[in-house]
Amino acid sequence: MARSILILGASYGSLLATKLLMAGHNVTLVCRKKTAELINRDGTEVRIKLRDEAVHRAIFSRDLPGTLDAAPPEEVNPSRYGLVGLAMQEPQYTNHTIRVLMVKIAEAKLPCLSIMNMPPLPYLRRIPALAGMDLDEAYTNAQVWERFEPGLMSLCSPDPQAFRPPEEAPNILHVGLPTNFKAATFADEAHNALLRELEADIAAVTLDGKDVPVKLKVFDSLFVPLAKWSMLLTGNYRCITPHEPRSIRDAVHEDPDLSRSIYAHVDAIAQQLGADPKDQVPFEKYAKAAESLLKPSSAARAVARGAPFIERVDLLVKLISRQLDMPKAEIDQTVEIVDRKLDERIVLG
Repeated sequence: MARSILILGASYGSLLATKLLMAGHNVTLVCRKKTAELINRDGTEVRIKLRDEAVHRAIFSRDLPGTLDAAPPEEVNPSRYGLVGLAMQEPQYTNHTIRVLMVKIAEAKLPCLSIMNMPPLPYLRRIPALAGMDLDEAYTNAQVWERFEPGLMSLCSPDPQAFRPPEEAPNILHVGLPTNFKAATFADEAHNALLRELEADIAAVTLDGKDVPVKLKVFDSLFVPLAKWSMLLTGNYRCITPHEPRSIRDAVHEDPDLSRSIYAHVDAIAQQLGADPKDQVPFEKYAKAAESLLKPSSAARAVARGAPFIERVDLLVKLISRQLDMPKAEIDQTVEIVDRKLDERIVLG
């Protein structure tokens, strides 16, 4: 049965959209009007490397069984959809037209699957140890999330690494590390049945008889997506330096012992919140994957481009660590560097 799914964000969101389209589902991407016009005219192109192939394949939405369209937020009617994917960077949700759409989505009580690095506040409220914590400071505008019911919000660990090639059109996405999306379940079993249906449909897809990477994996544990925090604090945010940004590989491997220490501490924070060690990814596996991540993280690239706001998982983890009485100097130092770089942008702006 073809499902209709709304995804906010046409950049990283086009990866999940492509997987859904390959499985025969229909997707609407929410984006700027010019990008929507481009996608409605030409479709999307996602470049991904299949196992044992040396060259990336270009997968065009127009060649897939599902139907893709795109629209600016003011033209979207949420009642047409059974699931919403949240794939924008967290600061983008403060845009007025996006906020209006978010109100409509919350009022429609649609299940929302986030593939943001920054976990939506309603999701964190599902974790008892976090429900009473003051975490608003980590969000660009925490009020965006006030209308959402926690049980209708799930989080999907955005482990696949992908980027828009800066010299090409905005309907093109290049996948650098084709790992899986790991989703936690919703509170309602009917919504979980939909998630597992999509999981099975995506798993069944082949291309020229070959398996296609980047699956949707569903887990009962709320803590599986939080495994990404260790990666973000060890690699992504440490790409931001007082000077020029560095690659994720260099952030992780210039001082492996320090990286291991930060990674283990963030893992320990997740376990203090209730995570089981089996919910987490071993440092060795992450460090191996980081060897191929030769570009700075999206957060570091955004800061280098002069963005005044970025997703602040680093600050979120710091706030949690302080309220758990588990501070770590290296995490505080990372937050201080990011704060300083963003403050520079505001002053220069």
